[in-house]
Amino acid sequence: MAISSCYFDMTDSTQVKPQTQSLTKDTWASPQTDRLSEVDTLELAQALAERLAIAPNDWHRLKSNRPARAGEQIAAALVYLLKNQPQEALPRLQQATGWLDRSISAPPCPSHGNH
Repeated sequence: MAISSCYFDMTDSTQVKPQTQSLTKDTWASPQTDRLSEVDTLELAQALAERLAIAPNDWHRLKSNRPARAGEQIAAALVYLLKNQPQEALPRLQQATGWLDRSISAPPCPSHGNH
């Protein structure tokens, strides 16, 4: 199964052109991923979401880490998408985009509001 990934060619500053790179199963193939072929896709996504979720004891350290916050949201969105709940996936993808494009910032600490 091929997946199209769109990115933009920024080499010509007068014109931004979308470029499409074909992503296939072989793009990420490795001996480690071969053994995962027997695991359900939803289970894999849930395991990834669990791995990328920021634990309460890591909140202060990672609350402003944009890649960590975006990854957490993208993984959660993938779980909802695989559960056929795109209405739940979309806001998480939008939030991930906000972390990456710097349009959102970390909220105050949930336990005491000012860290």
